[in-house]
Amino acid sequence: MPTRTFAGTPVGAVGLGLMTMSQGYDLAERDDDVSIAVIREALDLGVTFLDTAQVYGSGHNESLLGKALAGGHRDRAVIATKTGLVGKSGARPAAGRDGTPGNVKRTADDSLRRLGTDVIDLYYLHRVDPDVPLAETWGAMAELVTEGKVRHLGLSEVTVAQAEEAHAVHPVAAIQSELSLWTRDALGTTGTSGDVVGWCKANGATFVPFSPLGRGFLTGTVTSADFEDDDFRAHNPRFQEEALKANLRIVDVVKDVAARHGVTPAQVAIAWTLAQGDHVIPIPGTKKPHYLRENAAAASVALGEADLAALDAVPAPVGSRY
Repeated sequence: MPTRTFAGTPVGAVGLGLMTMSQGYDLAERDDDVSIAVIREALDLGVTFLDTAQVYGSGHNESLLGKALAGGHRDRAVIATKTGLVGKSGARPAAGRDGTPGNVKRTADDSLRRLGTDVIDLYYLHRVDPDVPLAETWGAMAELVTEGKVRHLGLSEVTVAQAEEAHAVHPVAAIQSELSLWTRDALGTTGTSGDVVGWCKANGATFVPFSPLGRGFLTGTVTSADFEDDDFRAHNPRFQEEALKANLRIVDVVKDVAARHGVTPAQVAIAWTLAQGDHVIPIPGTKKPHYLRENAAAASVALGEADLAALDAVPAPVGSRY
């Protein structure tokens, strides 16, 4: 697989988001043995940038990754995990935030234990806690770097102003935010975050898009609002029947580009995120081997100017993203 650079370390151009192995989608299909095999196959394919979080499955996801990397696989992976969100597992996102210094330091020790490692490569603040000054939270996280428990720090779903505030205290190595053909806030073209992708490039940080496949919608396989109640999408505005039907206009363009290249719509969607800059490393999530291989192969899809123009021009989605 082609590589990109995170904090001076070469990693696969496409990473792997692990959340769905523990929560969020198709929980009846969860199988830890299969998930462990998928993680190890990812490493064999060159997918080395692995993303988890404390809140995914209430610690289950970190423990799962720890098991997958046991037996000599740890040095093959760059581990990213997150702190600052608290809540229950399941279809709904965790609602609580705790950015207190005591929490972010205590939970780092919990993560190290579950992951079975002595250092976390990338430690994100999952969400900024509005009740705790960001500089206070970030300063406590920076102390973890000094203590040798964490190598690099990252932020998730922040504005340019918040990135600047944190960066003044300790370098921001990465920012993770949603970015896909139907969610472009991080490019500064919609929403209020500002051009976070551009800020990362200007400041030597990696930008990490989560949900580059639009929670599965951009694969072209979701054509009706038929989800189990424990599936996050059953409660998501964009996946309600009327909105979903309207949003298929976006998928039609993706399918057209995919047909021209002889690839899948999923690979086009991932390739579009890669085309936003060589500092961008998307982390599509899957718990199935064949989707892992499909997603990894997207790193070799080269979109031309006409392709990018067509994709950039797709209509705005109907429905909010949460």
